[in-house]
Amino acid sequence: MEILTPVSAYLHIPFCRRRCYYCDFPISVLGDKTDTNQSGSIAEYIEFLCEEIKITPTCHLSLETIFFGGGTPSLLPPRYLEKILLTLDEHFGIHSDAEISIEMDPGTFTLEQLYDYKTLGVNRFSIGIQSFNDELLEKCGRFHRYSDIERAINFIHQNNIKNFSIDLISGLPYQSVESWKNSLDQAIKINPTHISCYDLVLEPVTAFGKQYKPGKFPLPNDEDTSKMYKITQQKLTQAGYEHYEISNYAKSGYQCRHNLVYWENKPYYGFGMGAASYNNNKRCTRPKTRKSYYEWVNQLKQSGYNISFPNLTRIDILLETLMLGLRLKKGVYLSKITQEFDQKVIETIYQTLVPYYQVGLVHFKNINDNFITELNDNTWQSIYRIILSDPDGFLLSNTILASLFDKLDSTA
Repeated sequence: MEILTPVSAYLHIPFCRRRCYYCDFPISVLGDKTDTNQSGSIAEYIEFLCEEIKITPTCHLSLETIFFGGGTPSLLPPRYLEKILLTLDEHFGIHSDAEISIEMDPGTFTLEQLYDYKTLGVNRFSIGIQSFNDELLEKCGRFHRYSDIERAINFIHQNNIKNFSIDLISGLPYQSVESWKNSLDQAIKINPTHISCYDLVLEPVTAFGKQYKPGKFPLPNDEDTSKMYKITQQKLTQAGYEHYEISNYAKSGYQCRHNLVYWENKPYYGFGMGAASYNNNKRCTRPKTRKSYYEWVNQLKQSGYNISFPNLTRIDILLETLMLGLRLKKGVYLSKITQEFDQKVIETIYQTLVPYYQVGLVHFKNINDNFITELNDNTWQSIYRIILSDPDGFLLSNTILASLFDKLDSTA
């Protein structure tokens, strides 16, 4: 397998005012009234985070994307963000054209704080709106309300920030198709350069996962969630957004460069509690509590980073390449797979997808980027790219991938 060097870094900032009812991320709850400027917990965490960065082996390639996720990174006082960025720059270097993103929740930052982040080099802001409806926000356990959203967007405009994204969640309890349409209309009116629309996932350990069953009231039924997805695709593409990934839409030139690293299955550094990294065909996820993460960093430092991460197998990498790549509008290019695997694997991929091709859920393209419209015994040799149709193929992506995984597990 080809070995690439990471030029992207994800940094997990775990602190939140409260835990949302759908969230199973590794976080630390501070409470609604905590003064983050005086929080010893944040200061201690940043020390360990920077220590992990400093002891990580580097190939001296400057970082081209940096992403602060969480948690709620906008709870970070600017001096701590500056400390992290300086540590990254000193250890890896930050490319002059790097995309530096930060997730921000409405109600957790000020106009001055946003200005400070921008001054420090952050050039892409992701606002976790989730819903414009106060009743739905309350039912989700969110900290913010509609008035906070209005204030946050005003701060964005006052700071002359053009490159900002918003997150929305569909399929929430008591959410109707009409209320979802209204959210999309308000999102378009705000005019962000990027919109992420995620369907609610019920994780077993969450409050929602313990309380609700998929497709059962008060959650929307499957027919309505499908309608929401198709309405999203229709409204946002008509408003000038490209549906470049299964859950993501962007205006021209504003695709998230960092997230494309994940979907193209390229390597990346991960730092912080619960963060994952992917390097040298090895994937490592850090401990998911602060105490265990601190212990892990200390062990890493004492060992001189002499730690063994298990290698992904060839079939693991193949399946991840298909799973991630088929999320993208551009799909999966078979050239790399052809180099790594024999004819039997390529034929298996093709034969598994033919039934989905025949009902319009999968498309095949040749090296000239033309759709292949007729199949014969040798068609599989002509396929350059595989894509899922939008929106129907994307909607059934889990079914299609399950078929691929089932067949390839016994073939590759």
